[in-house]
Amino acid sequence: MSVARVTEIIASSPKSFEDAVEEGIDRANKTLKNVKGAWVEGMKVECGGDGKIKAYRVTLKVTFVLDD
Repeated sequence: MSVARVTEIIASSPKSFEDAVEEGIDRANKTLKNVKGAWVEGMKVECGGDGKIKAYRVTLKVTFVLDD
């Protein structure tokens, strides 16, 4: 039997929401072992003073299996 844990991370990208998700998963894999999946809990954009999108941000719930 395995036991999993869920942790929340926030990632951003100047390109797109998809790129922010990829950045978040890449970073999670550097710190966490046995990452099995994630879901996007929220998305938002950060705008600059000119009203244009400066960054795309996602809140991810990352699931990973704990070692025995």
